[in-house]
Amino acid sequence: MNSDSDLQIAGDILEVPHLLQPPREHPATVAEFAGLARAIAADRAGWEHLVRYDATSRWYHRLRTGPGYEVWLLSWVPGQGSGPHDHGPSSGVLTLLTGTLTERTEHGTRALRAGAQRVFAPGYVHEVVNDALEPAVSLHIYYPGLTEMPMHTRACTPAAQVH
Repeated sequence: MNSDSDLQIAGDILEVPHLLQPPREHPATVAEFAGLARAIAADRAGWEHLVRYDATSRWYHRLRTGPGYEVWLLSWVPGQGSGPHDHGPSSGVLTLLTGTLTERTEHGTRALRAGAQRVFAPGYVHEVVNDALEPAVSLHIYYPGLTEMPMHTRACTPAAQVH
């Protein structure tokens, strides 16, 4: 009978670097993009000083890019909205950093508060509006990078409220 343990035979896996997956420099999965958004949101000092508010239109700033993706910072003063739109061939993650926004889709209306995340695929039609009395700031990650944002003439008419 062989008395060698697995550790004696194979060695400590942590001592065999070629068996470990190297950490990815850039996200590649939906979960990793959502995690990137949460990490950026948590680093308030990294984005807060960049935010501007514009009473005439939504303000936006491209915060970062990576292979095939873009990260955008947007501010919304009360009453500002996106209009019904989709994101062409891009998937995305919307993360609310501060304030409250309302998302309307054909399936319902959802209040998004700080920390809320929405993940969407190409062709997802929604409208985002600041119905609150305070400004809001959101983070948007698009993969592939946003190349089009088709507007829809038909407003998103929710069938039911979703909270």
